[in-house]
Amino acid sequence: MDQTWLDQTAPSLDDFDRLARKAFDELPALFRQAAADVVIRIDDFPDEQTLRDLEIGDGFDLTGLYVGVHVGERDGLGPAPEPSRVFLYRRPILDEWCERGDVGLYEIIAHVLIHELGHHMGLDDDQIHDIEDDAD
Repeated sequence: MDQTWLDQTAPSLDDFDRLARKAFDELPALFRQAAADVVIRIDDFPDEQTLRDLEIGDGFDLTGLYVGVHVGERDGLGPAPEPSRVFLYRRPILDEWCERGDVGLYEIIAHVLIHELGHHMGLDDDQIHDIEDDAD
């Protein structure tokens, strides 16, 4: 089938949400249970305050972000002081997808989501990268 792309549009925030929900639903049950209270939010870009706080000059450099208290730091059996959130940023993810050209959009969304959920589990970037390297 010849796909001309003439009738294609960029995936919307709702499309990203559906793909992120699919990726979450496909995680192992124990991982889903541990992250069940995490709010997943899709935005086009990180806001200016977030970029300043993280000392990032270009919004295209941040594809996702975890905000919250990870499970290892929570006070005993009590609830977290506020809901933990994972932000997925549509435009930077689309940019990475276009630049790479060697993986599907779903795979990138799932990768960013899992990376940010790793922070919810208390892992830092180096630990997450080590796990990713071992999986390859």
